[in-house]
Amino acid sequence: MAVNTTLGAARQFMPYFVVTGALSMGYGSVFTLLAEFREKFGFSETELGVIAGVGFFAGVIAQVGLARFADQGFVRLLIHIGMIVAIVSMLGMAVADQAWQFIAARFFLGAGTGAVGPAVRRILITRDPTNMGSNLGAMGAFDVSGFVLGPVVAAAFAEFVNLRAPFLFLAGLYVVIYAWALRLDLSAGEAAHVRIPVRNLLKHRPMVAGILAGIAFYTTIGVFEASWAVLLDDLGASTLLIALSISLFALPMIPLAPLGGRYAQRRGPVRVMAVTIMGAVACMLVYGYVEFMWVLIAISAVHAMFDAYTMPAGQLAVAMSAPTEQAAAAQGLYGAVGLVVSGLAAVAAGSLYDAWGPEVLFTGSSIVMVVALAGAVALGGELMGPASRPSSEPAPASS
Repeated sequence: MAVNTTLGAARQFMPYFVVTGALSMGYGSVFTLLAEFREKFGFSETELGVIAGVGFFAGVIAQVGLARFADQGFVRLLIHIGMIVAIVSMLGMAVADQAWQFIAARFFLGAGTGAVGPAVRRILITRDPTNMGSNLGAMGAFDVSGFVLGPVVAAAFAEFVNLRAPFLFLAGLYVVIYAWALRLDLSAGEAAHVRIPVRNLLKHRPMVAGILAGIAFYTTIGVFEASWAVLLDDLGASTLLIALSISLFALPMIPLAPLGGRYAQRRGPVRVMAVTIMGAVACMLVYGYVEFMWVLIAISAVHAMFDAYTMPAGQLAVAMSAPTEQAAAAQGLYGAVGLVVSGLAAVAAGSLYDAWGPEVLFTGSSIVMVVALAGAVALGGELMGPASRPSSEPAPASS
């Protein structure tokens, strides 16, 4: 019954989930081909880390600089521009053969995705505040679904056609999705009449707590995405097996993320994240010290179950802490912080892996995660219990 209720509440937003899920396919396709880039173009691990991480930094610029305009009534414009930029980025990767060209294309993909995400989340939060946890989780599930399909599609096209084919396919897919998005209702509640600085959000302790928990979560995302393909490649895995392992990591998140968001709204987002992030820390430590490929793949599936609850809980923590007139700006701030952390982690992961190996990389990232989570628990008292206010009410005034 709970599953049916969750899916029913989210069904009205299905077309919007398809848009963000399609964009996620581009992210997944890049990560699964990193080992191929190293072999075909001779890129170093550091260059691969930059290719993986630069999209995150572009997303920061988009989410901090553009998300607030969704609160001011420009949801439609942000979604349209973001989709067009994503199309251009895929075409750029289809013709690139040097590291700087891939870096530039990844930058535009991150910028386009960063413009779309917070705008869609504002639609979810303002139209259905009583189910914002399950709706945010359902959107996350579609994003993960795109991430699952991206590696498989990219690996298949690269294996049976060539290395350019995945990007040409995704560019065509984005054109089709964009034509469909032109027909969607993109209204998202009453627009804010006064421009409120994004930094005002940081005056609320619950907001800071949610961001700290997000730092812990996105550390593991950045490290995993930049190093997983290389780690398995060094253990003898084929490109197709690497793609399938990434899919295996993501698959449990598809059914669990909507339930995770609903559970976090009922139990408290930071309370849920305290448990799930520590589970992820345990998995990260295993990656650094176990050299049996199939054991690592199995542990990654367990890791995914923890992340399925962590992902929507973090977005919900921010939604609970922000006033409605800054709903998109808050999601953009949370996403931007996450992208900074993911980007730094991705870039650092390449260098650390190259210099000292997986033991130092995964142990160090685990320490960062524990420290950030401790800060979130210390500051997140109001988020340790269930959501007690709809998102349409003012945010808590605590500071």
